[in-house]
Amino acid sequence: MSRIQPARRVAAEVLAAVRESDAYANLLLPARIREAQLNPADAGFATELVYGTLRMQGYYDRVLELAARRPAGRIDPPVLDVLRLGAHQLLGMRVAAHAVLDESVELVRRARKSSAAGFVNGVLRTVSRETPESWRERAVAGLSGSARLAVASSHPEWVVDALRDALALEGAEGELEALLAADNDAPRVALVALPGLADATRLEAEGLAPGEVSPLAVRSGGGDPARLPEVAAGRVRVQDEGSQLAALALSRARPIAAGERWLDLCAGPGGKAALLAAEAAAAGAHLVANELVPARAGLVRNAVRVFGDGADAPEVVEGDGRRFGEAGERFDRILLDAPCTGLGALRRRPEARWRKSPDDLAALVALQAQLLDAAVAALAPGGVLAYVTCSPHPAETREQVRAALARHPELRTLDTPAALERVARRSLGLPAADSAQLWPHRHGTDAMFVQLLTRVEA
Repeated sequence: MSRIQPARRVAAEVLAAVRESDAYANLLLPARIREAQLNPADAGFATELVYGTLRMQGYYDRVLELAARRPAGRIDPPVLDVLRLGAHQLLGMRVAAHAVLDESVELVRRARKSSAAGFVNGVLRTVSRETPESWRERAVAGLSGSARLAVASSHPEWVVDALRDALALEGAEGELEALLAADNDAPRVALVALPGLADATRLEAEGLAPGEVSPLAVRSGGGDPARLPEVAAGRVRVQDEGSQLAALALSRARPIAAGERWLDLCAGPGGKAALLAAEAAAAGAHLVANELVPARAGLVRNAVRVFGDGADAPEVVEGDGRRFGEAGERFDRILLDAPCTGLGALRRRPEARWRKSPDDLAALVALQAQLLDAAVAALAPGGVLAYVTCSPHPAETREQVRAALARHPELRTLDTPAALERVARRSLGLPAADSAQLWPHRHGTDAMFVQLLTRVEA
């Protein structure tokens, strides 16, 4: 019989999948918890193990390098997974050392790395001999500036610099440490009550907490949201409140005329598409949701299945969104939630900070520009286009919009902060500007960037 606690086994399996297969922890972990039939306490333990280890991976690697006296890159990856898990329990959760050491040795043996059992035991024993506070001092000793912040906050140094630059655009460089800390806080699960299908006020009366900024949001009290009947039925969905506001800024930017045609250009996995579909259905508009990747298109179809398959139901199509620039179709409202670095969602997708590099940025920026050009071509005169990224990186946000305006003299910006303030549950305190940037440390949302644009009559 295995001597490994089920929660630790699940956590180790998820970390291995994240490393080996580029799996997303937020998608894989709930499924593994259900498969293992973990009770609520063990599910919570497994969740903290996975997310805490991924968030603080860079910091733990520095500690482990000091304890092992070798670079993390020279440690066998499956062994390093176990060491990171152990380091998080010892330094982030203060689990008893004997339990951590015993089960870490079992985990490394289960990974068929028995020869490393003594090494794992010795390294984690060294970690356990000093306090978390002592390790924090040792980890940043001799470092300064971005390098020190990168280790202390467990962010890649280039991400620290990008976030500083984004804050500087608002004169808020002094908020950098607060932003980095917010990235490492576990976010509460936000749900969206799809208009016409569910009611946030009624859900609050039934015991769910109200949302922070979205008028359609409620907050989960813990546990698997899929166990809520409304979630299981598709009437309520898990969705960050920043994403909710981005979709509502488009759908409620101006009154909807019956018969409008809407396009979600990059719709996967379908959260914003479902919300837009609900808004469109209530006003007699029709949504086309496009997704390039077939598997993600399947997720979009699942997200909008609740609207049925009648003539007025959302239409899900597959293909490269850039084709809309040549298709000749025109849409009254377009959402371009562009592929990006994902630096705004590091609370919910902590592994994203370790997957992207500055080398990835150029290709993403080029793709964003091409998709923006296609969206402009497909936008009807007088229509509204929402350019959205889950990243505050200036190259993916304001610089991208500035370049699009230079390429397309027919484009005009709309007062996006005002549009968001109109739909938000409370004042967002957004600076006066054409675009709007949400922040985890200010708004409790992902760092969503939103820019509303319109096309003037030819």
